[in-house]
Amino acid sequence: MYRITGPVQTVAYAKSLISCPFLSPGNTSVKAVAYAEFGGPLNIATLPDPVTPIGGVVVEVTATGLCRSDWHGWQGHDDDIRVFPHVPGHELAGVVVAVDSTVTRVRVGDRVTTPFVLGCGVCSTCEAGDQQVCPHQWQPGFHGWGSFAEYVALPFADTNLVRLPPDITDEVAASLGCRTATAYRGLVQVGGLRSGEQVAVFGCGGVGLSAVMIARSRGARVIAVDPNPIARQLARTAGAAVTLTPGEALVAEVVAASEGGVHLSLDAIGSPDVLRTAVLSLRRRGRHVQAGLLPQDAVIPMARVIAWELSVRGTHGMAAHDYAEMLADVATHRLRPDSFVSRHITLDETPHALAELNTAAQVPGVTMIRPGRAVTI
Repeated sequence: MYRITGPVQTVAYAKSLISCPFLSPGNTSVKAVAYAEFGGPLNIATLPDPVTPIGGVVVEVTATGLCRSDWHGWQGHDDDIRVFPHVPGHELAGVVVAVDSTVTRVRVGDRVTTPFVLGCGVCSTCEAGDQQVCPHQWQPGFHGWGSFAEYVALPFADTNLVRLPPDITDEVAASLGCRTATAYRGLVQVGGLRSGEQVAVFGCGGVGLSAVMIARSRGARVIAVDPNPIARQLARTAGAAVTLTPGEALVAEVVAASEGGVHLSLDAIGSPDVLRTAVLSLRRRGRHVQAGLLPQDAVIPMARVIAWELSVRGTHGMAAHDYAEMLADVATHRLRPDSFVSRHITLDETPHALAELNTAAQVPGVTMIRPGRAVTI
């Protein structure tokens, strides 16, 4: 049913991959985290082996990050999840174990990572270099089965896979695709971050902590906001000059701490209230970047946006061709995404950890999952 045929170099082929988990009709031997309905039980399951997509690869997953976006998907906040059972997970690194004959840039044995948005590579948007907003994109853990499994199939390999240099560990690489890459592009490319600016980061999970670290590494002064005291401490360790707790006076506190409002704000949580607070915390002609997924449409204070000539922009990951600068910053230790990893868990522990993400029991920092059968991170 899910064995896709046809030329990989066409938009029609790319469209055909929506909701395609790439399953083998034969062997069933892959251990994975799966759910059968939105909000339903998260189970450890033995599922069919993945098949190699045309133009794609199969990767043995050696590290995969636990992300709030996976929780949103489980709760039914993403319309791209249409086939059940479903396997979440979209931040990954691993080793290529199977390659389609049409793939030219990677081979079996390569260590790789990938953006969480896989652009088709052939549409006009991708040809312009904007694979992160490809209209025919495929996302592991959303359009198809993801990386909370021993193996994952990935299409569009030549466009999206990033081969890892020896000095980048699998764990570091797995933290890049959603967290560091989203924050990096959101601040540097979308937000136009400049040295000496004041930056407010709302939410100190993986994306938020990455944003604090990136902004500080580029000479900005950072104000970090989070209700969790451990998360605020992590933000201070990452370079935040001021940490604040959410409350009714938060806008005034951010404005006071930044001497008139921040130049750049970033919502790394995904909340209508946080979005509004972040926009109102800007100084005149300030810029807001929305990185956190919103469960529903939010009301933006447009009167302020118009009168103060504010900029409000979204950010949606990073294309693979933009990874080189970020990887260089990691290799030289200008950025240390591994410093935010607060715990390591197995696949068996993942259902409980995913369910915790919207509760007071959520563990601050980055949770890294080690699903591989024999690979050491």
